Amino acid sequence: MTGLPCACVIGAGSSGIAAAKALHERGIPFDCFERSDRVGGNWVFANRNGMSSAYRSLHINTSRERMEYSDYPMPRSYPDFPHHTQIAAYFDAYVDRFGLRGQIAFETGVQHAARCADGVWTITLETGERRRYDALLVANGHHWDPRWPEPPFPGRFDGAQMHSHEYIENTAFHDKRVLVVGIGNSAMDIAVESSFVAARTMLSSRRGAHILPKYLFGRPIDQIGVNPLITRLPVTVRSAIAATLYRIGVGRMPDYGLPEPDHKLGEAHPTISPDFLNRVAHGEIVWKPSIASLQGDRVRFADGSAEQVDVIIWCTGYKVSFPFFDPNFVSAPRNDLPLFRRVFKPGIDNLFFIALLQPVGATMPLAEAQGRWVAAYLRGEYQLPPVAEMEADMRRERARMLARYVASERHTMQVDFDSYLHDLGSERRAGAVRARAAGSRLPVPAREKIMGPGAELLPPQPSRPELPDLLA
Repeated sequence: MTGLPCACVIGAGSSGIAAAKALHERGIPFDCFERSDRVGGNWVFANRNGMSSAYRSLHINTSRERMEYSDYPMPRSYPDFPHHTQIAAYFDAYVDRFGLRGQIAFETGVQHAARCADGVWTITLETGERRRYDALLVANGHHWDPRWPEPPFPGRFDGAQMHSHEYIENTAFHDKRVLVVGIGNSAMDIAVESSFVAARTMLSSRRGAHILPKYLFGRPIDQIGVNPLITRLPVTVRSAIAATLYRIGVGRMPDYGLPEPDHKLGEAHPTISPDFLNRVAHGEIVWKPSIASLQGDRVRFADGSAEQVDVIIWCTGYKVSFPFFDPNFVSAPRNDLPLFRRVFKPGIDNLFFIALLQPVGATMPLAEAQGRWVAAYLRGEYQLPPVAEMEADMRRERARMLARYVASERHTMQVDFDSYLHDLGSERRAGAVRARAAGSRLPVPAREKIMGPGAELLPPQPSRPELPDLLA
């Protein structure tokens, strides 16, 4: 097929490179723009672009086999839960293995992306250069723009404060009285690390959480029950099975001196820590309820107690941000951006979001599947349902999400890893039938793409032999 649309990919993190590979192997010409000097995004410790939230001791909390791309396994020499340096090396090797590096413009950020009246995208780079593309894939990540408490807690705090995004290592906490605020994975990790050097470590949260270990019954916890007989069961049944295994293998949170969660297991994004419960049981971490006020060198809590504090680490999550879009065009107030199957925005047929979701599991295989879906669409091999059907599907998805998860900005784009892949495969097959019935034609016509000096686009590289598509 000739005259394929030309695409722009924003970001060369773990999701951007997966999308780039999908375009490359299907012969779709593209450019990928990355602000940093290397691939890997959030997994590049001390990333030059300042957007990485990795800290020195970080290991993944999803297992190697559940995180790797389907056609490029991680080295079996890697541990079940690799260190961030190993993950970054894996992404580098992935890019070189599939010949993508030459199509990534490093240290080149996108300043602005605008969709013109003719549907073509004008991409303005931070260098001032402008280019035009037929399609835009957004893979800029959603763990780089720190969200601080909104509104701020009343009062004034005289000690040091930092967001978890700034955390590097625990050396600055030596002999300090440290308060970690939050109940997610970063809060668990930072509280544990602090507890080994601080004079006192406290963790404050508005609610309790089910703390999951990395291993259960000698296996990585995210590999238990991973087979079609289990993953195709209704969510309620799977949740009941998981709750039983959890009660047997871990116990109840009050057994460790922690509050009983106000939700069932599976109704919130999992909080995983192999060490937190032990440190709490040993008295090295003290749980405190929500902050009531800041009082100089002290913090008062909702139960009326007060503690002297030297350092507060706010583990309060991240904002979903698109600094290159005009806010009135695309934005995510309160981290909420409804999309059809977390990729397509109805009414804008050449805009795609990659890995803008929060799975119970790793994002990398999902980004890979989404990239292949977009590539099939750009080649005319998949056709979307009518807009009304997409919007109805989005309403059903939202209703299921609100019914299942705790109301929180953390859960605005939550998906179940296995269910998402299964449903996406079904939709791709249905869309392929629609495309064949409609006749072979490109949904996004290729147009004149050059704008401004020096903006010539490279011709598409020869496609690699087609790899098996597990969703086909």
